[in-house]
Amino acid sequence: MSQHIETVSVALGDRAYDILIGPDLLSQAGALIGGILARPKTFIVTDENVGAQHLAGLEATLQARGIATTSHTVPAGETSKSFAGLESLTAAMLDARLERRDMVIALGGGVVGDLTGFAASILRRGMDFIQIPTTLLAQVDSSVGGKTGINTPQGKNLIGAFHQPRLVLADTSVLDTLPRRELLAGYAEVVKYGLLGDADFFDWLQANGQALLDGDQDLRIKAVATSCRAKAGIVAQDERESGVRALLNLGHTFGHALEAETGFSDRLLHGEGVAIGMVMAFDLSARMGLCGDNATAAIKRHFRTVGLPASLDDIEGPGLDPERLLAHMAQDKKVKDGRITFVLARGIGDAFLTDDVDLNLVRDVLTPS
Repeated sequence: MSQHIETVSVALGDRAYDILIGPDLLSQAGALIGGILARPKTFIVTDENVGAQHLAGLEATLQARGIATTSHTVPAGETSKSFAGLESLTAAMLDARLERRDMVIALGGGVVGDLTGFAASILRRGMDFIQIPTTLLAQVDSSVGGKTGINTPQGKNLIGAFHQPRLVLADTSVLDTLPRRELLAGYAEVVKYGLLGDADFFDWLQANGQALLDGDQDLRIKAVATSCRAKAGIVAQDERESGVRALLNLGHTFGHALEAETGFSDRLLHGEGVAIGMVMAFDLSARMGLCGDNATAAIKRHFRTVGLPASLDDIEGPGLDPERLLAHMAQDKKVKDGRITFVLARGIGDAFLTDDVDLNLVRDVLTPS
């Protein structure tokens, strides 16, 4: 096993921070975190599944460095990213008598990271927090860039704030504890970085993706570091998503609609929705004459090879109504002046933004074949 640790820096001036990527970082967290604390007190947020496996170890490494800890455990799953979940968490933080200089730690996947980051952004008008992402999806996407928030019945992540972490510890060893389905859901976000701006990375994933998923530690480190580097570069250019950062939503406009229509449930995980959404984005691009059908076919083939869903037919349960999906898309955060902004592509590795899209073509894409 490699013991190499990669460092990716997110260049945001006085709010810059590092992403550390490698094995066994969780056991070193006390030493890695201790140096950036204003005082030795932390508040850890985790969920039931992650907490059972990793909370005691994190608490032990912090306490070994003389760092006091309090923890709060939320139910696993998207339902915790709600007003009720936020109210419960902020109440626990206040009950712990946290001061503004204390450090909040998010130990978990994207749900825990998004919820914790949002709570930290509003408690005492802003507290520092650290991301310790325990899923592949969170390591390559949601833990980096400062997007935090909760879901509402109207859609995903519509209430939130930009609040950058002080540090991200991406321990690739903890990925060994993930269910295969969760690992695959995160892998969809890895593929996204190849599809939106790095065709060579997509080629590399086609050659190495299966071994990466099967547990090769060196390949995992390279995939996470490459993904984080791509995202860090975009975030440094456009922190608040006024332009180029929206490219990171490749597949998400479709995917979030699929998630909303399936009730943000285990019927469709976020990464699975994004995988289908990216195929749809390339399908729409091909129907508009922007790229060839061969790109869509290659993406669909790769997802099916590794075990990801690639079409509406792959979603279990009753069929999804195209008009309802389109209505969800109209609530997307990228809507401007009532027009949906799409991330489309001229080919693999060449994504761009446009709102000049015939919605009848979108309906065609949303209608199962």
